[in-house]
Amino acid sequence: MNSTSLSRLFAARPVRRRTFFRVAGATAASSALVLAGCSKDDETPEVTAEQTFTLGTGDTGLLNYAYLLEQLEAAFYDKVVATPPSDMSAAELAYFTDLRDHEVIHREFFKFALGTSAIGTAVFNFGSFTLTTRAGVLAAAQTLEDLGVAAYNGAGKLFIDPVYLGVAGKIASVEARHAALIRDLVLPNSFAAADVVANDGGEFDGLDAAKTPAQVIAVVNTFLNITISAAGLPS
Repeated sequence: MNSTSLSRLFAARPVRRRTFFRVAGATAASSALVLAGCSKDDETPEVTAEQTFTLGTGDTGLLNYAYLLEQLEAAFYDKVVATPPSDMSAAELAYFTDLRDHEVIHREFFKFALGTSAIGTAVFNFGSFTLTTRAGVLAAAQTLEDLGVAAYNGAGKLFIDPVYLGVAGKIASVEARHAALIRDLVLPNSFAAADVVANDGGEFDGLDAAKTPAQVIAVVNTFLNITISAAGLPS
């Protein structure tokens, strides 16, 4: 199967679009810890708040890693769209609604690709962000989008199956567009600054930043009330 075939299977799954976004809203409304094994597969362990949770190994672990990241971004945008700051314009809210929809599609795509090996639904705590102001929301979005781009850039080379590498590359390009849009909202024409694209005359000039799964998970853990371990993931 190639990445196009996988995408077509995902698009043809028996889930109506209205149902799709109702699921997204339910995710944001939930307050319980539900990042628990949801499959019958022994590779997906049960979890409690006191445990360190692992994402699995190999390509399955990397897909769960991407699934967790997309859950994070979808939950963030869903929260902002549901309760936007009073100084956010209608146009910006429309942008954030589109971004939310993209991230929900990404999230559900990985859930579909993982099947019974998918981790459960995570509940995130965005208390470290200031989501009551436009500036705070944009700063949070920039943090999460830059993290997502760097995560895909660092994980792509770790996939064994080229189908997943192709999918990750396609999603990374969308995440990069998101990151550029957010930066432009923060400061017009600032879509790619030196903190994310190397421009120092070195061998990585013109290339976007990349982070290892361990580096990314360390940040993601700050939004969770459990600890995720990247120890089983390829490096």
